Amino acid sequence: MNASRTRPMTVGELSRQTGVPVKTLRAYTDLGLIYTLGRSPAGYRLYTADALWCVRFIDQLRGLGLTVAEIRELTTAHLHGPDTPVGAHLAELLHRSRERLRQRIAAQQQTLNRIEKFQAEHRADLAEDDLCWAGDPQCA
Repeated sequence: MNASRTRPMTVGELSRQTGVPVKTLRAYTDLGLIYTLGRSPAGYRLYTADALWCVRFIDQLRGLGLTVAEIRELTTAHLHGPDTPVGAHLAELLHRSRERLRQRIAAQQQTLNRIEKFQAEHRADLAEDDLCWAGDPQCA
């Protein structure tokens, strides 16, 4: 392991290496999703290379649609009790994410259908240079 990977990183360095904003990293730290070594003499939060893995894993889970609250739920369950295996818990969270996504897709499909219906009903009006709504006093 090279020296830059073994020395602690500040939150700014962690941000540069992961592309995650400092504000987000501070929030993850405050939520207990990533851990610090403590603070430097100047008061900066210090992180180990393990934080790189944690941030990348959080980013991957966020990319799968999990909320920060769900990720916290997963880590809390893992740290505080062996009642539910992590894999089973993650599978449930992925199921929830999938269902949310399906609902969003259905809502977007409804919007798309409304657009298509509107365009079909107002095809002639939309083709004109100046759209005039029925009942609009400025169009009389």
